[in-house]
Amino acid sequence: MTESEVRKLLRQMKEWDSQTAFRRFYDLTYDRLFRIAYYYVKREEWSQEIVLDIFLKLWEQRNTLPEVRNIEDYCFVITKNASLNYLEKEMRRSAYTDNELPESPESDYNPEDELISEELFARYVKALDRLPERCREVFIRIREEKQSYAQVAEELGISTKTVDAQLQKATGRLKEMIMSVEID
Repeated sequence: MTESEVRKLLRQMKEWDSQTAFRRFYDLTYDRLFRIAYYYVKREEWSQEIVLDIFLKLWEQRNTLPEVRNIEDYCFVITKNASLNYLEKEMRRSAYTDNELPESPESDYNPEDELISEELFARYVKALDRLPERCREVFIRIREEKQSYAQVAEELGISTKTVDAQLQKATGRLKEMIMSVEID
């Protein structure tokens, strides 16, 4: 989906309170936002809850969304922040219920390394979204969901050689896009 198509959906959400446009926007962006949330919280159910809360907020903010300069980056930032806030809330709740103090931060914490890591992750997510659908699906199933080649081949109705070829294609394109100076 192109930037102009996303802009059109955002305008429809604002001008017509279009739930259909919002549903299309949701369908296009849910997986990406889920992956971002999961990167931070490492729990599927928490990630789902975070992303659903984000979409509720996006619907409530639909009148201002068309003015957002880069909706892709905006969604990344709000998902990251929501995930970190959720983690903090869960840590406090856990510490309270366990009568323990939260762990202190590591002494070797380096904000520069964290910033670089987050920037690379943002590039990875953007690059993954730009892969052809079949390449992206094979890559996610093999690398993120840890499925076997045979399992992916059977579920997608393709040969294991095709799975391997799609994975190599996805990996090559991802490396290219991540290493490029500018993805946008």
